Amino acid sequence: MAALGYYDVILKPVLTEKSMNQAAEKKYTFYVHPDANKIQIKEAVEKLFDGAKVVKVNTINCRAKKKRVGMNVGKTAKRKKAIVTLSADSKEIDFYSGL
Repeated sequence: MAALGYYDVILKPVLTEKSMNQAAEKKYTFYVHPDANKIQIKEAVEKLFDGAKVVKVNTINCRAKKKRVGMNVGKTAKRKKAIVTLSADSKEIDFYSGL
């Protein structure tokens, strides 16, 4: 497999009520590439967001769920999430700046 660039690692932020409450504690949740490891996720966050210093990265593999529509049976896509904890002196990540 080709090497992942830091722009390929982070797919999009998770904007749910729980993840937005964790943002007050400087914990941010992202959907990441399924093959990315914690070191790659840490480097990608520090390069994409200026002033962010990552202390800890937790990853979660979300398995595919079976879905059914009539007679057709399929699965949803599997995903990987990362919860990134920033240091106390780092800048906050603003998801709504471009809107």
